[in-house]
Amino acid sequence: MKLCRFLPPELSKNPKQRMHELYASSLAGIVEDGTIREISGELWGERKPTGRQFRGGDVKYMPPCWPSKIVCVGRNYLGHISEMGSVQPKEPLIFMKPPSAIIAPEDTIVMPPSSQRVDYEGELAVVMGRRCSKPRPDEDLKPYIAGYTCIDDVTARDLQKLDVQFTRAKGFDTFCPFGPILETDRPALAAVLETRVNGQKKQSAALELMIFSVDVIIRWTAHVMTLEPGDLIATGTPEGVGPLSPGDVVEVSITGIGTLRNKVVGPQG
Repeated sequence: MKLCRFLPPELSKNPKQRMHELYASSLAGIVEDGTIREISGELWGERKPTGRQFRGGDVKYMPPCWPSKIVCVGRNYLGHISEMGSVQPKEPLIFMKPPSAIIAPEDTIVMPPSSQRVDYEGELAVVMGRRCSKPRPDEDLKPYIAGYTCIDDVTARDLQKLDVQFTRAKGFDTFCPFGPILETDRPALAAVLETRVNGQKKQSAALELMIFSVDVIIRWTAHVMTLEPGDLIATGTPEGVGPLSPGDVVEVSITGIGTLRNKVVGPQG
């Protein structure tokens, strides 16, 4: 099932509102053949239809959740480890992005003046649907997962190398676009993750190439911190990362889920 959060036309024309304020005004829906059937509550709730429908082309898609935290996994594809000259981790390598970095599909990634190289990193993301803390080794994790979506872990690569740790390089405003679709079914291992810049393919890898699976990542992370409903986990990027320039359009696509699309602009102000 494909789900989304969206703003109907009458609510999508106030660009001065902050992203979290727009999200708070958004509606939830089930996406079917270009039509959105509104449901009440959060996407991981009972999904009761309200009776209202909207054309997908008439609405503004929003991020499918507003997480209390965004957990990211580094070095989870051998090809990316090789291109970065890094060492394969023995356990999931996690870091975090702030919710203030979130932007919606079709919104603009703003390059900061303090960085001379901003990279795309297309990834599969997992949205939690239930609180998860220290699950048992044999516990089925599927009931904890609300669904799967596309994310671009935008990174100021030069600052990442300068700082060594990732907080500044990953945390700029606009550096966490994700959505628009939340797919409740887990993607097949053969599903392909692709990133395109101005229509040119830059990244392409099957999800089965991840070193640590979704279940391993969730289980490991949930023994470090409690995962709450709506929390977001980005599962790592494959090889092919590269720089963005003002005017670029970057798209992250995953088989069976959909495509995340964002524009890029230079420093503002």
